[in-house]
Amino acid sequence: MLDLILRSTALVAGTLSLLTALGVVQPAFSQPADPAKEPVVLGVSGPLTGQYAQYGAQWQRGFDLALEQVNAGGGIQGRPLRVQFEDSQSDPKQTVAIARKFVADSRIVAELGDFTSAASMAASPIYQNGGLVQFGFTNSHPDFTKGGDFVWSNALNQAEEMPVLADYAVTALGLKRVALLFINNDWGRTSKDLFAKAARERGAEVVGAEGYLADEKDFRSALVRVRDTKPDGIVLVSYYADGAQITRQLREAGLTQPVVAAGSVYSPKFLELGGAAVEGVHTTTPFFPGDPRPEVQTFVKAYTGKYGVEPDAYSSRAYDALLLLATVIRQSGTDRTAVRDGLATVKDAPSVVYGTVRFDPQTRRVDKPLSTRLVVRNGAFALWEQAGRDPVAVKAAN
Repeated sequence: MLDLILRSTALVAGTLSLLTALGVVQPAFSQPADPAKEPVVLGVSGPLTGQYAQYGAQWQRGFDLALEQVNAGGGIQGRPLRVQFEDSQSDPKQTVAIARKFVADSRIVAELGDFTSAASMAASPIYQNGGLVQFGFTNSHPDFTKGGDFVWSNALNQAEEMPVLADYAVTALGLKRVALLFINNDWGRTSKDLFAKAARERGAEVVGAEGYLADEKDFRSALVRVRDTKPDGIVLVSYYADGAQITRQLREAGLTQPVVAAGSVYSPKFLELGGAAVEGVHTTTPFFPGDPRPEVQTFVKAYTGKYGVEPDAYSSRAYDALLLLATVIRQSGTDRTAVRDGLATVKDAPSVVYGTVRFDPQTRRVDKPLSTRLVVRNGAFALWEQAGRDPVAVKAAN
C-alpha cells in the first residue's frame, strides 16, 4: 500500500511539473481534481469512424493526455474536466444533430470540432444561436469564424496557410512553373485558388490544376496531363492518404520534379503509405516534435512516454486546444458566454503549437500563428534548411 501511495504521489508530482513548464497550473489548485465533484464537460464532434477516422483517433490521444494533466493540476477550480466525444464521421448531417444535442445539454460549456470545415460550418448556426462556443481547431476555411461571435479557431486558416506554402515553393525553392493537384471538395478548391493567387503574386506561373475525388485511387490520367504542362514543381492540396498515393504514382510515371504539399499531409501515415516515393516532399506545419522549444520537448516526452510514438500535427492540435480552453475556463468561469468572452481577452496563453496564443477578437483566430518548413529526409520529417541557413519558421500575417 505504501509503495502504491508513493508511486501515485510521484505521478502527480511529475504531471504537475509538466504543467508548470507549460504554464497551465494554478498554484491554488495544486492537488488533483476531486472526482466526487460535478465535472466540467467539453463536447467534441469528430470522426471516430469513416474515411477520416484516423484523425479522430489522433485527436483522442491528444485529448486524453491533456485531460490527465489538467485534472492532475486541480481540474477547473477543483472540478474534474471531462470530454464527451460524439462520432460524426465528419458528415455535415451528423454534425448538425450533434450540435443540437450539445446545445441542449447544460453540462457542456464549449464544443471542439468538427474535423473538416464543411462539416463544422454546417453546424455553426446551431452553436451560434444556442450561445455555445464552437472551437474549430482544425478548421482552416477562411469563412469558418464568420459564422458568429461564438465561432472560434486556433487553426492556421487557408488564407494564411496558402501564401506561406507559396513562399516555400516559389521564393525558397525557386519553382517558377507549378502544376496543382487538389482534392475536389470545398477545402481543396478554396486552397487551390488561394495558392494559385499567392504563387502568381510571387512571380510563378500555374501551368495546370487537376482536381480529383476523395475516393479516387488511380491518378494516372491526371498525371499525364500534369506531365504535358512541363512543370518544374508539383503542389499537392491533399490529405495524407491521397497525397501519398499521388506521389507514388507520379514517381512511377517518371515525374521527378520537387513536390510541395499542404500541411494536411503531415502525418506518420503519409510516410508509411508513401514509402520511398515521398522522400524529398516538402510541407509546412504549425507543430513539429523536433522543435527545440522546452515546452515542445516536455510535451513530446510526456506523449511518447504514454503512447510509445511521437505526437503528430493532429494529436498536438487536440492537446493544445483542450489546454487552451481549460486555461480560458479557469480564468473566466464555466458560463457559456463567459467562455466566449474569455477567448477574446486571453493573452499569451501557453501553447505547444504556437508558443503562446492570443486571438484577434474581430476574426476570432490566432494572431500571427507560427508555421515551420519541413522536408521528408531518410524516411522521416525533418526541419528544412536553406543552404547555409537556419531552419525556417515563419509567422503568418493576419
